[in-house]
Amino acid sequence: MGCAPMAHVLYDEAMRYNPKNPKWFNRDRFVLSAGHGCMLQYALLHLAGYDSVKEEDLKEFRQWGSKTPGHPENFETPGVEVTTGPLGQGIANAVGLALAEKHLAARFNKPDNEIIDHYTYAILGDGCQMEGIANEACSLAGHWGLGKLIAFYDDNHISIDGNTEIAFTESVEKRFEGLGWHVIWVKNGNTGYDEIRAAIKEAKAVKDRPTLIKVTTTIGYGSPNKANSYSVHGSALGAKEVDATRKNLGWAHEPFHVPEDVKKHWSRHIPEGAALEAEWNAKFAEYEKKYKEEAAELKSIINGDLPAGWEKALPTYTPESPADATRNLSQQNLNALAKVLPGLLGGSADLASSNMTLLKMFGDFQKDTPEERNVRFGVREHGMGAICNGIALHSPGLIPYCATFFVFTDYMRAAIRLSALSQAGVIYVMTHDSIGLGEDGPTHQPIEHLASFRAMPNILMLRPADGNETAGSYKVAVLNRKRPSILALSRQKLPQLPGTSIEGVEKGGYTISDNSTGNKPDVILIGTGSELEIAAKAADDLRKEGKAVRVVSFVSWELFNEQSEAYKESVLPAAVSARVSIEAGSTFGWEKIVGAKGKAIGIDRFGASAPAGKIYKEFGITKEAVIAAAKELI
Repeated sequence: MGCAPMAHVLYDEAMRYNPKNPKWFNRDRFVLSAGHGCMLQYALLHLAGYDSVKEEDLKEFRQWGSKTPGHPENFETPGVEVTTGPLGQGIANAVGLALAEKHLAARFNKPDNEIIDHYTYAILGDGCQMEGIANEACSLAGHWGLGKLIAFYDDNHISIDGNTEIAFTESVEKRFEGLGWHVIWVKNGNTGYDEIRAAIKEAKAVKDRPTLIKVTTTIGYGSPNKANSYSVHGSALGAKEVDATRKNLGWAHEPFHVPEDVKKHWSRHIPEGAALEAEWNAKFAEYEKKYKEEAAELKSIINGDLPAGWEKALPTYTPESPADATRNLSQQNLNALAKVLPGLLGGSADLASSNMTLLKMFGDFQKDTPEERNVRFGVREHGMGAICNGIALHSPGLIPYCATFFVFTDYMRAAIRLSALSQAGVIYVMTHDSIGLGEDGPTHQPIEHLASFRAMPNILMLRPADGNETAGSYKVAVLNRKRPSILALSRQKLPQLPGTSIEGVEKGGYTISDNSTGNKPDVILIGTGSELEIAAKAADDLRKEGKAVRVVSFVSWELFNEQSEAYKESVLPAAVSARVSIEAGSTFGWEKIVGAKGKAIGIDRFGASAPAGKIYKEFGITKEAVIAAAKELI
């Protein structure tokens, strides 16, 4: 209720959009970072003429199967750009959306045809301001000079526990000025419509910096008994107070009734939006005539079309190829893909030289070089993930990747979870994936991380063992535009193994070697990543003793689970209960793969600081342990 005036001015006057085509490319984007106030956005979408929010949808607010869930969901309600709710995520998504606009404008705009020209607006509250992710992302927005990002700060001094005086007394304006933002203060956000209009006009005039418009409001404005109290923050007013509020505001209409003069006023957005899109389409047609190559590339980014034969750019390897860390092989793949995928861009949280994520043919995306495709996120893992979500959801053909050490996904898990929930196909390049990183010790050695991401819905957890599997992982990641992927990559060198393949990775789990017949091996050895080599060596020794041994690479549990029952039976026959898995991480979940009679070799404690070889030996992640386990089962 307190945000209604600023949101009304945005949707009714400032923003350019087409209600009948919510995906029109050059629309302005709006993000409600304070997602708990989503009924406001649903009401505005309804008034503006979006087909996604009818009157009956408003009546079904927060109910099963409705288009009006309890927080905004981009996959549920056309007109909603990103999924928000966890505070701070939305403003960070908005930074990603604004980055995408600036980047694409720098690449494709011409002096005689600015084909890309739209703003990103956001509303955030005190809760968002308190979250660290907001500061991370807004720091980068200031550094990058995202002049088309305009954020409204709903300054109502109320959070769930009460007045913000109990925990939040900093000067937000001074902080944002320090972050490099232009700051405006609208002192009367309840009825100061002209002040809000003037602030937007001023913000648009500032081209080199993002703008924060602090709008001082009264939460629950109009409610005679609950306005300016925390009781209105997360709870409905209740029938009695709703009635009192109607009387206080002089609103005599029935619930959900929109008066004819209001309908007439808002109905203009349908023809105006259609005209805006038609005008832009004509502009693009002129652009296409004059700049054919650029137009084709831009169109592929807008539509999400991958270039024909793009996957042929992926490198392939043979057992004779030199051993290498999969993080290095990842860089080979990224640089090969950057040549054929115009929407690929990304970077690392201050670890590019260790994650091996630099695109060598491009420079850095910076304030004055926004056309470049290496993004320097600094030590801001959480903000990095959420910014990449915004980039991914800006246009279907943008393929953002971001990187850090695998253990530091702990810093960004909320953003990764929202990638999965909001169907944002971010590629997470996570190196130093196990105790194999060695001397840095248990603070940096992932243990439970593989298992935790395998438990997360709608995400691919990929752990390649060598070059071919790394290439296969990238193929899968690029193809999955509505499902994020995490690539867990090694610091240590690994051999190029016989039998691995890109095609195998696409199945999730597949046989790399087998000397059995009739789908009846004596034992099945299953490995992932750096431990697949250990399984292969154990198999060689067991075969010398006359055993029939199958070695299975289990790169992605999720992809394997999606295969046909017949295929799964061909890899892991139900009749063979002698199964041994080996993975330098938690054994949690492996019982599902190896069965009640199988053995899972792994690590169910924190790691240690020592050279990698010594740690592997001390923790029993060895060929000898696999052989001993296999012999127990045969």
